Amino acid sequence: MSALQTLAAVDGNLGSIGYGLAAIGPGVGVGIIFGNGTQALARQPEAAGLIRANQILGFAFCEALALIGLVMPFVY
Repeated sequence: MSALQTLAAVDGNLGSIGYGLAAIGPGVGVGIIFGNGTQALARQPEAAGLIRANQILGFAFCEALALIGLVMPFVY
């Protein structure tokens, strides 16, 4: 196996490892968002609409970071 073939094989694996590492942050963020949102709903049930809207907005931002992490190995 030549050095170029080895480099190509390692480069493909590094993209997968990079995405795995990039998915850790949004995964933790989503857990924190919904954990704290559940606590907030238990403390103030009358503010459920506002809390739920903020949960969904935070979830969308975290998932956007995960999608950026998915695209980066293909771009660079």
